[in-house]
Amino acid sequence: MSVLLLFLDGVGLGDDDPSVNPLARAEMPVLSSLLDGKRLLRTTGPMVTERAGFIPTGATLGVPGRPQSATGQTTILTGINAAQIIGEHWGPKPDARLRRLLEGDTLFRRVVTAGRRAALLNAYPSGYFASIERGHRLLSAVPLAATAAGLPLFTADDLYAGRALAADFTGDGWRSRLGYTDVPVLTLRQAGSSLAELARQYEFSFFEYWPTDVLGHRASLEEAVIALEQLDAVLGGLLDAWDDTRDLLVVTSDHGNLEDLSHRHHTLNPVPTILVGKRSMANAVRPTGFELMGIAPLILAALDLERIRL
Repeated sequence: MSVLLLFLDGVGLGDDDPSVNPLARAEMPVLSSLLDGKRLLRTTGPMVTERAGFIPTGATLGVPGRPQSATGQTTILTGINAAQIIGEHWGPKPDARLRRLLEGDTLFRRVVTAGRRAALLNAYPSGYFASIERGHRLLSAVPLAATAAGLPLFTADDLYAGRALAADFTGDGWRSRLGYTDVPVLTLRQAGSSLAELARQYEFSFFEYWPTDVLGHRASLEEAVIALEQLDAVLGGLLDAWDDTRDLLVVTSDHGNLEDLSHRHHTLNPVPTILVGKRSMANAVRPTGFELMGIAPLILAALDLERIRL
């Protein structure tokens, strides 16, 4: 089987207020159909529908302060409460304390050590690698965990060859902002279908969609609504190509942000976790008290790499 973790940076469960919450305003028919017509809101409780399981997921990790990307993502990747271990929320990039965790027993390393295939499906432009080599940029938690497990980061060549996807799914941003004028540009539904096809080549794969967090900090409601409606179209292509009987799709986030554009900061809200396929996994999760630490053991259990501990 294959497990795909579709990671949406900075998406929490907020109020049903279309004036500040784009998740209460955007038209997202694909997502809504998974949740029996419901939206991703604070009032949407745990459910198992015909095709999906939905679990509100705690992101504060029992530590005071606003959740941050580095500790949240480290917790998702390791199943360890990273914020509790270091005594604070930290981000956006991992420091030495978190790097030690990310260089250890992560989802990527566990899959690779078991002799199975894993990949981070994002493609990175040449400027990204040059900036890291010059010391002007630090690896964020996800690519750090992948490379620490011995996995390569995909490049522009991989994007051209269809072995990876751009962070905006379609590749349009590579043309309009990065100068790759001849890079293939996919439709939103094609991007979703390609993501499913790529995921099938691995036992575990991860795709990081970070524009949601950027738009949360930008606090532009109109831009956020457009991005969410585009994401929904990608999800439609992905789900049309997804094999529910064999594979598991996990959609989750590390902290809230986008759901409250009345300010430009992270929130204390829970985040959504959506499971598609392997429906027994949704029933294995307790409906209340589920936190980010539970995602890694859930995935390992789906892959028969470790008994579930939730």
